[in-house]
Amino acid sequence: MNIYDFKVEDDKGESVSLSEYRGKVLLIVNTATRCGFTPTYENLENTYEKYHKDGFEILDFPCNQFGEQAPETIEEINHICSLKYHTGFKRFNKIDVNGDKAIPLYKYLEKEQGFQGFDNEHKLTSILTKINKEKDPSWDKNPSIKWNFTKFLIDKKGEIIKRFEPTTSFDIINKAVEEELKK
Repeated sequence: MNIYDFKVEDDKGESVSLSEYRGKVLLIVNTATRCGFTPTYENLENTYEKYHKDGFEILDFPCNQFGEQAPETIEEINHICSLKYHTGFKRFNKIDVNGDKAIPLYKYLEKEQGFQGFDNEHKLTSILTKINKEKDPSWDKNPSIKWNFTKFLIDKKGEIIKRFEPTTSFDIINKAVEEELKK
């Protein structure tokens, strides 16, 4: 099994097979428009612009599960991302990434790549740790998505290479993308 076995809904509610992305390096990310990490859209767009011509795609899945930080409709999210962050990468319909309503793709991603730990040097790590610990004392032991802007790097064969937590530097992410594109 790999990500090509999954179908997701695009921002129009149409079913899309991820097999359409066969042969490309992908970064799958759950996003939110009202989060402390929302400026990450700028980093995502910069990475997309830098590597898109080489066969790289970003698949954006808005999610309202963390602090209700993506309350807008998908149309409103598209508008915000287009006007404020000038994003050009593919956005899909709003989803749940955790719990009973999580889409199958995210259940698979979590199962295959568990929580990697937050960067202790990041200014939001203590806040994220506190929020997660209050919800679940053993939060760092389970593979669930911990917050908005968790990213999964997928190779050209549809296999999950790496999970990046929201606190991971884009220097690290970009280096990993470059390495996959060279293969």
